Amino acid sequence: MSLPKRIIKETERLVADPAPGISAAPHEDNLRYFDVSIQGPDGSPFANGVFRLELFLPEEYPMSPPKVRFLTKIYHPNIDKLGRICLDILKDKWSPALQIRTVLLSIQALLSSPNPDDPLATDVAKHYKENEKDAQRVSREWTEKYASA
Repeated sequence: MSLPKRIIKETERLVADPAPGISAAPHEDNLRYFDVSIQGPDGSPFANGVFRLELFLPEEYPMSPPKVRFLTKIYHPNIDKLGRICLDILKDKWSPALQIRTVLLSIQALLSSPNPDDPLATDVAKHYKENEKDAQRVSREWTEKYASA
């Protein structure tokens, strides 16, 4: 299976020059499928956690966005129980000018600033809106439980 030059270039850059706190490596048997880990940002309830994700580049990439999903359980208003992520650039705000790297940095930023006004996990969003301190406490507990390296 031959890959478009763009995917090869992006992959080489990801491996050679990884973004801080993010690693992404393609599978040997399918170079469109990446194992990703993102460190929880300092100062967020996800700090000290390492979250595993999977990223897949569909045939239509870069005209359509990569498919990304959390494999590590996380208590976050924009990430549901199945690990799906509510992020505008993975949906209607996608642009072929964006890259895998941009997507991963945006997901890392989402960990720093949950947005309960655009939720995917409505119960978590409700918790964040009604009692942010307690919701962050639960996020920290889940991070220790599921995402500690």
